Amino acid sequence: MEIKGKVHEVSATAQVTESLKKRELILEYIENPQYPEYLKFEAIQDRCALLDNVKVGEDVEVFFNLKGRPWTDKTGKKSYFNSMQLWKINVLGNGAAAATPEYAAPVNLSAAPGEDDDLPF
Repeated sequence: MEIKGKVHEVSATAQVTESLKKRELILEYIENPQYPEYLKFEAIQDRCALLDNVKVGEDVEVFFNLKGRPWTDKTGKKSYFNSMQLWKINVLGNGAAAATPEYAAPVNLSAAPGEDDDLPF
């Protein structure tokens, strides 16, 4: 699955257990501008490094797997948890291309061969 949005937060890498490290990305997703959504993605193990060069405010495209699992507490009540595990991220143009002016191809304003140019300069 993939989704595009703006980076809201990037956490530091956390060593959860001796063999598990995790990092979180919070993405601002605006399907309806009146009610933006803030989605939490997890990067685990070697995928934590994918977030090293991602900065708050950048527009990104995130590729992820949707995971779900049940959990039963001490009283026997069953709950379900979902997570979105990031496996790839692309930083998008972030308006940089729009800030670079685009110019039309130059137009040849000189007179056609054999014609005199009557411009005073």
